[in-house]
Amino acid sequence: MNSQRNRIDGAKRIGVGLSFIIFPVVFVFAFAVHPDLLSPRFLGPAELIQRAHSHSLLHFGHALVTLCTGLLVVVAVHFMNVLKNTRTEWCGLVGGMLAILGALMLAADKGALCLTMSALDTLPEQQFLTMMPGLLAMFGKEGWLALIWGMILLPIGFVIQAAGLLKSGSLATWQSLLLLIGVLFIGTPDGVEIVNLTAAVLLAIALVPYGLQLVHEESPEKV
Repeated sequence: MNSQRNRIDGAKRIGVGLSFIIFPVVFVFAFAVHPDLLSPRFLGPAELIQRAHSHSLLHFGHALVTLCTGLLVVVAVHFMNVLKNTRTEWCGLVGGMLAILGALMLAADKGALCLTMSALDTLPEQQFLTMMPGLLAMFGKEGWLALIWGMILLPIGFVIQAAGLLKSGSLATWQSLLLLIGVLFIGTPDGVEIVNLTAAVLLAIALVPYGLQLVHEESPEKV
């Protein structure tokens, strides 16, 4: 019985560790494939539609991010458990709840806009152009699509958890600091993805080693 429990616990730990490894790497890739990285400027709905139109690699990156939203939930829950019974337990709980809700909204954003855009790209160009009024309404987040703005709760939640990890010493100081900086800038608006890419790289530097430690049954060091 103990042997079976150990195998289950080991599988859970490996799954959590892989979540910490995969999600930042996917985010690095997804931001890296955006066009005009070195010409940053904020984009409106029409410009976002034009940029995404017939950009298959960008669609692929967005699809990967959609799949990764579940891993963000795993990470948030893990940090909630790490901060349990510490002086910053409330940071883990409140931050985790906000991050999970934000992750759901991120999935809605990628599904409603990015995946839909990839489907419309299969249409002949003339038919695609007739869809522009609807696309402008969608990318302008009209109607109930305004709920998608709730994805800002994702970085806010992780900022709270990162602050809790830093204050409690539950994670190595350098990792907590990189996590905090990364999540502060990961939600930079569309058009200046060079900032998002830099933030994703910082997250990868902080979290991939942590994930490897979990996979190999090592307790992350605290400094």
